[in-house]
Amino acid sequence: MPAPDAYDHRAVLRFPYPDQRRASVVHGAIAVEVGDIDDERSTAAVDRAGDTVEVTVRARDLVALRAGVNTWTRLVETAETVAATAER
Repeated sequence: MPAPDAYDHRAVLRFPYPDQRRASVVHGAIAVEVGDIDDERSTAAVDRAGDTVEVTVRARDLVALRAGVNTWTRLVETAETVAATAER
């Protein structure tokens, strides 16, 4: 893996939820993917503060950044769908 400063591009995605419980469920579902999806061109971190989940994607180039953003957005959407379905 390149040094963290080798990732010149960054996108921060913030996903607010109606309550901390939902944010915790989504965070728990996607946080397990951190490290598994990383490669030599991109990396990501997942954090939660209260009712907001934050995904930071860092990449060496814009193509890798776009791919990382797309991947993490889909993961969050899937976790949201499963969480909403489980609550019904």
